[in-house]
Amino acid sequence: MASAPEVHVVIVGGGFGGLTLARSLRRAPVRATLVDRSNHHLFQPLLYQVATAGLSPGDIALPIRSVLRDHPRTTVLLGEVTTIDVRARRVTLADGASLSYDFLVVAAGARTHYFGHDDWAQDALGLKDVDDALAIRDRVLCAFEAAEREDDPVERQRLLTFVAIGGGPTGVEMAGAFGELSRYVLARDFRRIRAGDTRVILLEGGPRILGAFDPELSARGAAQLAELGVEVRTGTRVLGVDAQGVQLASGVLPAATVVWAAGIRASPLAAALGVPLDEGGRVLVEPDCSIPGHAEVFVIGDMARVGGIASTPLPGTAPVAMQQARYVTRQIERTLDGLDREPFEYADKGIMATIGRSRAIAHVGPFRMSGMTAWVAWLLIHIVFLIGFRNRFVVMFEWFWSYVTYKRGARLITGARPHPPR
Repeated sequence: MASAPEVHVVIVGGGFGGLTLARSLRRAPVRATLVDRSNHHLFQPLLYQVATAGLSPGDIALPIRSVLRDHPRTTVLLGEVTTIDVRARRVTLADGASLSYDFLVVAAGARTHYFGHDDWAQDALGLKDVDDALAIRDRVLCAFEAAEREDDPVERQRLLTFVAIGGGPTGVEMAGAFGELSRYVLARDFRRIRAGDTRVILLEGGPRILGAFDPELSARGAAQLAELGVEVRTGTRVLGVDAQGVQLASGVLPAATVVWAAGIRASPLAAALGVPLDEGGRVLVEPDCSIPGHAEVFVIGDMARVGGIASTPLPGTAPVAMQQARYVTRQIERTLDGLDREPFEYADKGIMATIGRSRAIAHVGPFRMSGMTAWVAWLLIHIVFLIGFRNRFVVMFEWFWSYVTYKRGARLITGARPHPPR
């Protein structure tokens, strides 16, 4: 008598949601295929450290195959899903290959969103993957190299001006890291550049930075940025970005390095599902994280909005994606056992943002922390979430070394070379 065919779960995306799901399915009576356009899992919360030469890419990334090597029923494919046919239960990859599924979990994350101004992308660099981080690192280091040779004081000031657009955690982290990197690290390496020559500016369109935090913690964050010499400008609308700098209502802000941290949008793959999306491109999922009309298709992480259009979107953080991944694993098992599904409920673990050496803010449960206490909590939590013992050890050592010496070991220019002075 022939055995029943094995249930096949296709997972799109190897981020926190997709990888957690693949690992959670290890004991489930299914076989799984994880598809990602990169061969590595990236610890995105520390990506800004790569962008500012604090860590190397290998410190925060790990090959997906090595993570899942002990999962014999899980296959890893390097490829990009381009179309999804929910009626035929089949996904198609960019190279023309296709996969059929019994359950599909889409966790393809989000992309940098320029709100209709995609032409700004070449001058206002986003920060979503390793290539983005290395591009920012190259631009920062090249700016210092060019400034060392520049005699024109106006052009020299432009080269040594660094702008972060967006006052959320990513923008604040980038601005704080720019402040530390320019004042305490790179200024020591150059003969003609002093710490006071650099200028770091954080632009936010709203009334205050770190709007997800309460006003008191937001104010503490702004004060800690000021200690690093960062100029915080709130209520500032960006009208344009080009090679010369940022265009504001008050005029042009000359800057050679501009980082865009003002918004993200769900992966374009969400539109391939043919279901309603919100203004951020996220799928309006059912209470069990499935899409309307197809209970076998789940969407999690940055691509999903639980609770309908009237609900507040969950934060785009690793804990949300990981909780949804474990939840979906349980719902697949319940479905296979003939049981009804449970609605997803998010357990809020709190929020935190690092600003610099010994500087951070955190709101965890009833506790509000700032300064050294929040920074230590932030460090420990991020170490715990890193996958792979080597990564934890290397990051801990690099952070300790950087804390004691103010030195950054990943100051390599790997892309474009610095331009000669005019």
